[in-house]
Amino acid sequence: MNYKFWQKKTDAPKKKKTKTREWVDAIVFAVVAATIIRVFFIEAYTIPSGSMERSLLIGDFLFVSKVNYGARIPMTPVAFPFAHHTLPLTTSTKAYWDGVQWKYHRLPGLSEIKRNDVVVFNFPEGDTVAVENQADSYYNMVRTMGREQVRNSFTIVDRPVDKRENFIKRCIAISGDVISMKNGVANVNGKDEPLKNTGMMPYKISFKTNDFNITTLTDIGLETGTMQQVVGDPSSYVANASPEMADKLRSLDFIKSVALSPDSIGPEQGGVFPNDPNRVWNRDNFGPIKVPAKGWTVKIDSLTMPLYYRAIRTYEGNKVEKVNGVWYINDKPATTYTFKMNYFWMMGDNRHNSADSRYWGFVPEDHIVGKALFVWMSWDSTASFLHKIRWSRLFMGIH
Repeated sequence: MNYKFWQKKTDAPKKKKTKTREWVDAIVFAVVAATIIRVFFIEAYTIPSGSMERSLLIGDFLFVSKVNYGARIPMTPVAFPFAHHTLPLTTSTKAYWDGVQWKYHRLPGLSEIKRNDVVVFNFPEGDTVAVENQADSYYNMVRTMGREQVRNSFTIVDRPVDKRENFIKRCIAISGDVISMKNGVANVNGKDEPLKNTGMMPYKISFKTNDFNITTLTDIGLETGTMQQVVGDPSSYVANASPEMADKLRSLDFIKSVALSPDSIGPEQGGVFPNDPNRVWNRDNFGPIKVPAKGWTVKIDSLTMPLYYRAIRTYEGNKVEKVNGVWYINDKPATTYTFKMNYFWMMGDNRHNSADSRYWGFVPEDHIVGKALFVWMSWDSTASFLHKIRWSRLFMGIH
C-alpha cells in the first residue's frame, strides 16, 4: 500500500523566471545587502565644509566604520533606501516615516570613543530645523530673531535622532573629562591639548620687510587673499594657518614673529555654549566644563543648569521646570540628577571655521554614527580638470 500519496512531487519541472523577475530579484537583493552593509558595517561620507581643514578637505570622500564603536540599531526603521532625511530631488520631503520609533540600542563595538578620534555623529541641535535655512541652527536663529519670527518666516520640521544632519569633528573630551580653553589652547583634565599639525587657527604674522615674493607664502599654504592687516600695525597680518605652516613661516628670513591670535576675553561673540549671561565666554576662552558620564550625579542649581538643562530635558527625555525657585524633574522636586548616557565634546580642527560643541554643547552617545577610517577619493572642484583628483590623499588614513 502506498503511504506517500500525500507527499508533494518534487520532480516536477520548475517554472523558469522571466528576465524581469530576475532583474527585480537582483535589485532587491542588492538593495537589502547594501542597506545591511551601510547600517551595520561601513558607510560612505563626503566632507561638505572646511570645519576640519587641513586634516580633512572639502571634497574628501570617506569611509566611516560602524563596527568600531558598535553599530547603532536604526531608531527610525521605516525609511527610503540610501536617503538620509530628505528624498532626492526635493527640498523638504521626508525620506522616512517617523510613525515607528525604536529605542536606542547599540551592538558591541571594538572600542570606546577615545580622545582625538575623528567621529561622525548626528547634529544634536538638529531635532528642529528651518527648512529654508538648514545651514544655521534653529536654536541660534531663535536666540537672534525670536521664536515667533522664526516660526512665521520658515517651514519648521522635527527630526528623530538618527535622521538629523551628519557632522564630522574631532573628539576633544570624553565622558567624565573636564574641558576648558584659554587663548585658543584646549585643556583636558588639566593638560593642554595642542592643535593637531593639520588643524587651523588664526596667527598674527609680523613682517620685517615687504620686499619678498608672495608665492613664498602661498607655497606654504597661506591664503594670502584672506589675510587681514592688524589695526595700528601695518607690518602685521592675521591669517589662518596650521602649527606646521607657522613653523615654516618662522624659518623665513623676512618674518619677524608668528604667534597665535585668539579672540580676547570680552562680551561673548555669537552664542557660545551655554548662552549664559553670567558666563563671559567666547570660542577661544571658556570653561571649565565637566562632560557628563553615565552614572554621574550633578547638583542642580543656578550654576549647573545652564550647562546641563538641555541634556537632562531633551537628550534624556525628562520633564524639567522651575517653580518658585525650585527645580522639578518629572514633577518631583530635584536637587541632583544622575545621567543615563555618556556624552562627548567635539570640535573642528579648523577652530575659527567650525560650528561645534563650543556653540551647542555635548554630543550624546545615542547620536554617535561611527569612526572615520580613511579617504578613498578626494576631488578639488576649484582645480583645473587634470588636477581635480588629489592623488596624494587617496586611501589616506584619518588620524
